[in-house]
Amino acid sequence: MSTGIQGVHRAAAEGYASLAGTYTRGRPDYPPEVAAWLRDQLGLEAGKTVIDLGAGTGKFTPRLIDTGAQVIAVEPVAGMLQKLAASFPQVDARAGTADAIPLSDASVDAVVCAQSFHWFATHAALAEIHRVLKPGGTLGLIWNLRDARVPWVAKLDAIVNRMEGDTPRYYTGAWRSAFPFNGLGPLDERHFTQGHTGSPDDVILNRVRSTSFIAALDVHKRAAIDREVMALIASEPELAGKEVVTVPYETAAFSVQKIG
Repeated sequence: MSTGIQGVHRAAAEGYASLAGTYTRGRPDYPPEVAAWLRDQLGLEAGKTVIDLGAGTGKFTPRLIDTGAQVIAVEPVAGMLQKLAASFPQVDARAGTADAIPLSDASVDAVVCAQSFHWFATHAALAEIHRVLKPGGTLGLIWNLRDARVPWVAKLDAIVNRMEGDTPRYYTGAWRSAFPFNGLGPLDERHFTQGHTGSPDDVILNRVRSTSFIAALDVHKRAAIDREVMALIASEPELAGKEVVTVPYETAAFSVQKIG
């Protein structure tokens, strides 16, 4: 399958087009400290406007709604945007990409990229984000990452990571090469910890299935990955036979202000 979405990496276009439901079940939420980060670092409150850029199915969108700000969700994958629009009718949901944001110049107070900036970490995307931000507006970047310091998590990551190919990932740090950027200040960096608790099928197996480049594999390769993950679950004392498990995560949050 090839969706051919202009400016969108193949793994995202093909993988995410097929997994909106699995994405919602498999992905962790964000820690409570994020509310203060949105308020204090991004200045979000009633009367402000924020873009949820690369919004997906809206996993982060409720956090933005809770600030009281007007939320505009921008997402290129139609199936994910439709799910978001159905779940959050109060949000202005628009098709678009980081290179072509469907808003006018200096029209928003903040742009937030939750689990998405690594897909479009280019100067062209930052120029477009800079264009739509008001002077003094803020770009926020946030990611959840499994804590691979835990041995069984490192084994799980090894199963997943060997399939990544040329897919951009947060953990590689390659996204940082987009900075510094003229017109944006320095990056402020914060870290929080949390756990994703639920059934092994949801918080481990569906999380792996929701990985773009795993979802883009053919059916036989996806089934092989499923078997490896299930074998890992069965072999680890912390996981085997458990109805409820907790996957440890670190949340990394960055903010950078438009100068002038």
